[in-house]
Amino acid sequence: MNLKFLLLGFIFSLPLLGQDATDIVTQAENKLRGEQSTSEISMTIKRPNWERTIRMKSWSRGSEYSLILITSPARDKGTVYLKKQKEIYNWIPSIERNVKLPPSMMMQSWMGSDFTNDDLVRESSLVKDYNHKLLGEVAIGGRKCWQIELLPKTDAAVVWGKIILHIDQAEYIQLRSEFYDEEGDLVNLMEGKNIREIGGRTLATITIMKPVAEPGNMTILEYHTLDFETTVPREYFTTQYMKRVR
Repeated sequence: MNLKFLLLGFIFSLPLLGQDATDIVTQAENKLRGEQSTSEISMTIKRPNWERTIRMKSWSRGSEYSLILITSPARDKGTVYLKKQKEIYNWIPSIERNVKLPPSMMMQSWMGSDFTNDDLVRESSLVKDYNHKLLGEVAIGGRKCWQIELLPKTDAAVVWGKIILHIDQAEYIQLRSEFYDEEGDLVNLMEGKNIREIGGRTLATITIMKPVAEPGNMTILEYHTLDFETTVPREYFTTQYMKRVR
């Protein structure tokens, strides 16, 4: 083989070979979360014969702390979810009680949607609880993406046996995520849509979760506002504040 073409091939492969899979996943996670953020979100649960929409506000500090307040519909209004490092709490206004969610509940549906408790409050960490392997490159919607395999670490308490991420190389956006059970069967498919600038960053403002075994079912999560500049006090992430957040 001509040495010139061999060298050119090597040079052009450097961006892929030089990328560290863990660093890519970290950048993608940090871009959405930031050091701190506030947001207004709607979640529409669609079924073949009905649909309903839940609206919420969210506050976060990094990946360790997050607070979600349900603002509508009326029957769910005032419900609060708190993630405080590895602990998850749920404030139920109808009984004025805080409930700590055990790890066994992480795989259960969140608010009747196709997202699990773990998806929304993210007890597990894509960065810390998984080993990452760069599989190659694929194109999704005309965007060149890294394809990365995530396998749980031996000591990690996670709900998925494997995750395959497709992360946009230009903007570090998670365009597609595949969630597999411990037997290696594909369970859920998540897609990022409606890419635009929000909160000063280019992000997928709509996330669609589809359960593979239930055609016609899906949950659409949409960011309406997202602010990475507003300071979020640490007192927000306490069980005491859950009772009075508005």
